[in-house]
Amino acid sequence: MRSRISWLVLATTSAVVMAFVIPLCLLVQTLAADRAMSAADQAARNVALAMAGDSRTQLEGYLGDLNRSIVPQVSVLTESGRSLGTSEDLRQDPEVQRALDGESVRVQTGEGGAVLLPVAGSRGTAVVRATVTEADLGRGVSAAWTAIVLLGLVLLALGWFIARQLGRRISEPLQEVAQTAHQLREGDLTARADVRGTPETVELARALNGLAERTGELLAAERAAVGDLSHRLRTPVTALRLDAESVDDPAVAARLQEHITTLQLTVDQIVKEARRPVQDTLSARCDAAAVIAERVAFWSPLAEDDGRALEIDLDRGPLPVPVSAADLADLLDVLIDNVFAHTADGTGFSVTLRGPDPGPGRDSGSGPAGGTARLTVADDGTGWASEPRPGPGRTGLGLDIARRTAQDCGGHLVRGTTRSGGARVEVALPLVDQAG
Repeated sequence: MRSRISWLVLATTSAVVMAFVIPLCLLVQTLAADRAMSAADQAARNVALAMAGDSRTQLEGYLGDLNRSIVPQVSVLTESGRSLGTSEDLRQDPEVQRALDGESVRVQTGEGGAVLLPVAGSRGTAVVRATVTEADLGRGVSAAWTAIVLLGLVLLALGWFIARQLGRRISEPLQEVAQTAHQLREGDLTARADVRGTPETVELARALNGLAERTGELLAAERAAVGDLSHRLRTPVTALRLDAESVDDPAVAARLQEHITTLQLTVDQIVKEARRPVQDTLSARCDAAAVIAERVAFWSPLAEDDGRALEIDLDRGPLPVPVSAADLADLLDVLIDNVFAHTADGTGFSVTLRGPDPGPGRDSGSGPAGGTARLTVADDGTGWASEPRPGPGRTGLGLDIARRTAQDCGGHLVRGTTRSGGARVEVALPLVDQAG
C-alpha cells in the first residue's frame, strides 16, 4: 500500500510539475530573446540620436567603440550609400531596402535578429542596423532551464518523501491489525490490535478486537458446555458398571464391562479435549524428535521391569510436525501400550523415528523444510489377532485415536507385520517449516 500511494503521488506530482516546467522553460526562452531584441533596439536608437550632431568621421569612430563595448553590433548605411561599422555592403540587405523606404524593421530568424531604423536627413535617408546572433537570443537560457529542472526534481523528491511518510502512517496500523489477525489465527486469543490510524483503520481494529473477544467467549462457553455434559455422563456410566457387576452370567458380565470400558474411555477423551487450552487446538506444532525421545525415556524403565528388550533408533531433530506435543505423546503411548497389552511378557519391541533424507551437502540436524517424519513401533509378538484381547482397555479404541490424530494433521497410520511376524504400526506425519 505504501508503494502504491507513493507511486500515485509521484505520478500526480510529475504531471503538475511538467505542466509548470515546460511553459516556464518556453517563457524563459521568449524573455531572453525579447531582452536581446530590446537591447538591439535601444542601441539602434542611441546611434540614431548621435547621428544628428556628429560628422560621419566621428560617427565611424563612435560605432567602433560602441561595438566593442556592447553585445548588439550596430552598423550604419549613410545617405551616400557608405557602410559604417561593418565590412559588408548594407545595400545588399533586403531589410535595409525596406528601411530606406521609411519603414522601421524588426526581424528575428533562426540565425539571429536585427532592428533597422531609418534616419531622415537633409541629404537623404540613412539606416541604422543593430544585430544580435542566435547565441545572444538564447543567452542565459541553458542556466535558467537547468535551475528549473533541478527545482522540478527537488519538488518530485519532496513529494515522494511526503508520500512515503503519509503511506507509512496509513500502512503501519493496517500491518499491526494484520499481525494481530495472524496471532489470533495461531491461537493467541489474547492478542489485540492497537486502535489507531485512519478512521477506517480504527474501525477495523475495533471490529477485530470485538471478534476476538466474542470468539473467546464462544469457545469458553462451548468447552464449558462439553465439559459439563461429559461430567454428567460419568454418573450413569458408573451406575451401569455397578449394574454389570451384579450380572450372574460371566460371559454377559464380561461383554457389558467391555462396552462400559469403551464408553468410559470415550467420555474421558471428551473431557480431555474439553479441558485442553484453546491455543493447543488452533496452533499445534512440536518437535517430534524431542517428544518421542522424552516418551521413550518414560517407557524404558517399564519395559525393563517387564523383561522386554527395547530397541531405540531416533533421528536427530528438529523434526517439526503440525501436532501438539500432548497429542504426539498420547499417540506414542497408545502404540506402546498396545504392545504391552497384546503381547506376552518378555516380548521385545522397537521404536524408530525417521526424518527425510537430508541429501548430499545438508546437515541432518539443521531441520527439514518439508517432507515426512515416520514413527514406527514394531514388536516381536505373534502379529495382529482377529479380535482384540478381552479385558478393560483392550477394545482397540486407542489405535483409532492414534489414527485420527495422524489424519487430523495431514498424516496417516498404517498397520503391518514385521519379517518375524510381529505387529508393526507406522505413522507418517508431515513436516513443516520451522519459521512458518
